[in-house]
Amino acid sequence: MSALPKAMRTMRIITLPLTRPKIPPDQGLKPHTVFNPNRMLIFYHFDLSQGNSVNSQDQSAIKRAVKWVSTKAADLWAGFGKAPEGSWKLRTYELGERIVDRIDFEELALKGVDPSLGPLITHADITGQEVNKVNFSEKQSPRDVLRIPLIYPPSIYASLPPTDVNEVPHPSIIHLRTLLTSREPRHRRGFWMWMAIAPLTAPFILVPVIPNLPFFFCAWRSWSHYRAYRSSQYLSSLLDHGLIVPEPSSALDQLYASHVPSSSNTESLRSPMAPPPRSAASLPVNASSTSNGRPPNDVTPSSSQPGASNVHKASQRLLLTRNAIPHILQLFGLPQSSAADMYRAVEQVRGRLGGTSGRG
Repeated sequence: MSALPKAMRTMRIITLPLTRPKIPPDQGLKPHTVFNPNRMLIFYHFDLSQGNSVNSQDQSAIKRAVKWVSTKAADLWAGFGKAPEGSWKLRTYELGERIVDRIDFEELALKGVDPSLGPLITHADITGQEVNKVNFSEKQSPRDVLRIPLIYPPSIYASLPPTDVNEVPHPSIIHLRTLLTSREPRHRRGFWMWMAIAPLTAPFILVPVIPNLPFFFCAWRSWSHYRAYRSSQYLSSLLDHGLIVPEPSSALDQLYASHVPSSSNTESLRSPMAPPPRSAASLPVNASSTSNGRPPNDVTPSSSQPGASNVHKASQRLLLTRNAIPHILQLFGLPQSSAADMYRAVEQVRGRLGGTSGRG
């Protein structure tokens, strides 16, 4: 019988690879480039909440205030989406949703992690102070008390060079750490940049009736980067303590095998005239998706390598279709709200492979 509390046994990180790395790799790119085709593009669903183990009374007044403001802001934004047709509130909501569709799916996944609800371990906040400490007995290590499975489809990683798990971290761990290493400085810069831009929007307060939307946008982007930055630090500390453990899932493997993008879906990417979706999260599951750029498998092979064409096509192709997302939710018992970011990730990766990216 597991020694872990019931709430802790539900913690997990679900790994959803969307592309394989480029083969052969582009030697001209720096290792920690954010949009690096030499790395796998992976969507991570972080489920690190310990349920009811965190009492709201144990949280500081600042954290409770921040949570209250975040909840009110979310409710206000949802109200914009229910405004009458043609009103400025509804138009603002639709524009905002299109902007969210263009924000990196990696940022959306990271900012959804709340370190205050996860395992409380020692990690540094943005000021460098030590917070969230937990005491372990002398005979216990953090890994003995907490174990967060990193669930992944083993067949996707089978084509990578084999490693000895006892000596070298598993590829799934390496990819997660690489993501965090590349995203952390980006979100730190984004936090300070949007914070500095926000005061410049003061003149817009003179516009009657309509609130200072540019200021709220800058504040929201700064807050989003801050949350992603803090989450990157927190997840890195979990890796440093050895609390994240790879766990292969045969069920996820079977799901990947049954939802491989077909040749017809690949051919649909070849139509440059097809309009992009209005909102990736609002598209129906069986909607056909297109890209305005070059198709992901349209890579010019090297004349000195006759088999390079097939290698490039296999490495630069989507590994998962939109139709698989409802099955993923069912497999892991995820709420329907989790699907939005998954749809956005699939559409953004499709765009990146076609020569465009959903930066925001």
